[in-house]
Amino acid sequence: MVTTADKTGATLMQISAFSQYIFPFGNLIFPTIIWSLKRKESEFINENGKRIINFQLSLLLYFMILLIVSVPIILYNIFNGIDVMLLDDGHWVEEQFTVGRITGIAIAAIVSIILLAALKVIEFFLILYAAVKNSNGEVYKFPLTIKFIK
Repeated sequence: MVTTADKTGATLMQISAFSQYIFPFGNLIFPTIIWSLKRKESEFINENGKRIINFQLSLLLYFMILLIVSVPIILYNIFNGIDVMLLDDGHWVEEQFTVGRITGIAIAAIVSIILLAALKVIEFFLILYAAVKNSNGEVYKFPLTIKFIK
């Protein structure tokens, strides 16, 4: 039997992931704190805590992979067309500055940026959906989640 206190605790734990918009890594820190304080009191909170932490760790991994792929590609495309020369009076001059050509590499970078933005939007709505499910006494299973904590 899931009590009202369990539902409230699990919902608060889900909503605490939104603290990422105020504190860096708040989406991991605050759910972990709530989960570690309440996990022995309620199996419902324990199960939902594992799920939100696993979901946030999975998203962190996906974001890191996308950043590792997209940032070097973007920097390469930006600096690809720049020729820099040093004049006699010590001033740097940029010649032939172009944004670059649209290539397969540039398209890969654009797709990576779009995926990063899409993941953030999806994360926002999945957290809200999980909070609603928890407030109704249901355990929500996040999609695309790697089980770091079993």
